Amino acid sequence: AMDYDHNKALLLELQRAAGTGNDRCADCGDPDPEWASYKLGIFICLNCSGIHRNLPEISRVKSLRLDFWESNLIEFMRNHGNLWAKAKYEAKVPPYYYIPKSHDCMVLRQQWIRAKYERGEFLDTGVCHDPCSAGSREGCLWKLGKGRRQFQKRQFLLSAKEGLMKYYTKESKVPKAIISVETLNAMFQVEKIGHNHGLQITYITDGQTRNLFVYHESGKEIVDWFNAIRAARYHYLRTTFPNVPEPELIPRITRSFVKEGYMEKTGPKQKEAFKVRWFCLDSQERNLLYFKNPLDAFAQGQVFIGRRDEGYEVRDDLPQKVWVKKKKPVITLVTPVREFVFICDNDRQQKEWMDALNGVITQ
Repeated sequence: AMDYDHNKALLLELQRAAGTGNDRCADCGDPDPEWASYKLGIFICLNCSGIHRNLPEISRVKSLRLDFWESNLIEFMRNHGNLWAKAKYEAKVPPYYYIPKSHDCMVLRQQWIRAKYERGEFLDTGVCHDPCSAGSREGCLWKLGKGRRQFQKRQFLLSAKEGLMKYYTKESKVPKAIISVETLNAMFQVEKIGHNHGLQITYITDGQTRNLFVYHESGKEIVDWFNAIRAARYHYLRTTFPNVPEPELIPRITRSFVKEGYMEKTGPKQKEAFKVRWFCLDSQERNLLYFKNPLDAFAQGQVFIGRRDEGYEVRDDLPQKVWVKKKKPVITLVTPVREFVFICDNDRQQKEWMDALNGVITQ
């Protein structure tokens, strides 16, 4: 019992020790990790420990508080730690590679952990990841077909050198779509697509945003596609804006919507019946897009959101002369052109949308 308590105290001391990086999860950066891999010598959070548990050849985990720690394991942890592991396993992470956080989907976190420790993809072996070659890829993905009924296998081709992505149907020699890397974006959409490896690809065609919904059975394959798209985008941004510093460029490689969900909206006269629509807020492009269904290829419309000093604001009341049957929370989005009125299901939803919209107006 003495050993047990003494060792636990030493371990918790190690977890808090300055200059070790042990106070944050070695894999997702979550604060105060409660678990550790005694085979790798790193401190990790509960979520990441679950992924490590499935890789017994390379990692073995214990709880800092609930498990007994032998003295030799404590010594091992002392000689290693998170900063040591980062220097070894993340020595050569390419600038375009997406490093997941704790809120990211399972497949991203899983493949990041496997890429680091199992496949040793970022060890300092002198291999330089050239974004142009990393941004070139071809293979099959399952793509949601017309009418949102089923997924069909399609051949995809990405070329950073040409700055294009194409996809083909089975029979055709001619691509079904040619997508410029300039407007290409990709984001994981697990719940929306209903698949653990679901990826939403967007691009602009004829001035409209177009959505493609794809997945691959292999987690590694879909994450490799995601990072290949990021590499192609990075190559494009680097060559197009050579003087923009790296920290400003990285956040612009790909983006996720800051908020998505259902609200009801009325038409321009504000006398039309309210209809349920699926809204997506793209803060980087300053656009609020709305769709009839979450998996539609094209938006029914979009609202540009400028800054407060340009006459944009969000209010939690109705414009004069507008009347709503339902006693539900409302949002009025004021633009210089017109006022848009939305109905939310509850107060929490109203607050979340108002915060998100205000975030764009003030940025």
